[in-house]
Amino acid sequence: MQWHAQFAWLGDGVAADVLVEADGERITRVERGAAAPPGAVRLPGLTLPGLANAHSHAFHRALRSRAQRQPCFPQPTNPDLPPGTFWTWREQMYRVADRLDPESYRALAAAAFAEMALAGISCVGEFHYLHHRPGGDPYDEPNAMGEALIAAAADAGIRITLLDACYLTGGIGAPLTGTQLRFGDGTAGNWARRAGALHDGLHKRTDGRTDGTGGGHARVGAAIHSVRAVPREQLAAVAAWARERRAPLHVHLSEQPEENAACREAYGTTPARLLAEAGALGAFATAVHATHLTGEDIGLLGTTTTGVCMCPTTERDLADGIGPARDLAAAGAPLCLGTDQHAVVDLFEEARAVELDERLRTRRRGHWTAGELLTAATRHGHYGLGWPEAGRLEPGGYADLVTVDLGSVRTAGAGPAHAAEAAVFAATAADVRHVVVSGREIVRDGRHLLIEDVPGALAAAIDAVTRDTFTREDHA
Repeated sequence: MQWHAQFAWLGDGVAADVLVEADGERITRVERGAAAPPGAVRLPGLTLPGLANAHSHAFHRALRSRAQRQPCFPQPTNPDLPPGTFWTWREQMYRVADRLDPESYRALAAAAFAEMALAGISCVGEFHYLHHRPGGDPYDEPNAMGEALIAAAADAGIRITLLDACYLTGGIGAPLTGTQLRFGDGTAGNWARRAGALHDGLHKRTDGRTDGTGGGHARVGAAIHSVRAVPREQLAAVAAWARERRAPLHVHLSEQPEENAACREAYGTTPARLLAEAGALGAFATAVHATHLTGEDIGLLGTTTTGVCMCPTTERDLADGIGPARDLAAAGAPLCLGTDQHAVVDLFEEARAVELDERLRTRRRGHWTAGELLTAATRHGHYGLGWPEAGRLEPGGYADLVTVDLGSVRTAGAGPAHAAEAAVFAATAADVRHVVVSGREIVRDGRHLLIEDVPGALAAAIDAVTRDTFTREDHA
């Protein structure tokens, strides 16, 4: 395959007339200033490496708009929760989680992943904790829900790292209750056996197919849901599981001040220090959110080169706060990006929000270049998901191409000299015109080639899991 990009961002800047050749999944040649050979696919606009969505909860897509209507009101199912907070939103999330089974989860996730493909996302990190039946009993196939997500990514034509989450307690020292029972395996050992079966089974699929029967599009990593959900004495077992398999490890870190306070009260230290003591920080690890950190925490993440995944649209939607992104990067923590609960699915919005939030926090402009933010959205994200071969347009990398329209009402007038800035600071997901994943065309002229009607698929899948779940009384 050959593609001829009008302009392409190659990591060190934007080049014109870039020829990209691939043999199967991998790029074999990249040439700047090349004439378009006969038969090459022309890509007008700015071509980028595939984008990596490093933090996703696919089923949260069903909450979009429903969790936005009068979110400050108390929840009728738990009126004691403080209204207008993450904890109130969580109650709404649990109600969707209660409705899912492997079939409905695959349908919802496939539609959500197809929306990501339309936005230029070639790989998703799915932070997966919805493991069992309602009430906590395992499915006949213990990893049925995880397998549904892996198949859903194949349906949508993107790669996936399934980050299988260990989730054992409902808070430090508190048992799982209600919907949370679906998340738990009892002990880290039980979790390791179940997740290990998924990981090892996937690795036996060597045919490389991407239709849900092969493992070529999928990898399995680990996740510690949070220090609220995994007791101190069991953290090290999860970290060791990931290290032994050379798999990525992700963890929600200091998303809420309440989490920090509970950790200090129970263990006399911060969540970041607790993770460091358990061997859960390092280049193989990614801390998600990292919003409420001490200076020492920032130093721990930086000196261990632990990645940090910022999810600005979720962090502002849930009123979580603005994390110290610039301080973390300066300390040595690579930055990547995620859409988390999918208030929107748009990594350009996530990227510019990192800069714009920092401007609000410091009242000063110019903390990040467009190139730095594109690196976070591409190379750093793929590395954090265990795909270091992706996120770069160079020989040996995965043939993932995302082309952004430079002539839309948002980007017109930028010109080649400012094409990267136009993508980061003006473009939206709607400006993505063409997407190639592993050498395979997935989106052409803004149309998904595998799922014909993505809005229709989303509407049907969301209706199936929210019908009779959100009622007028929720908003009275």
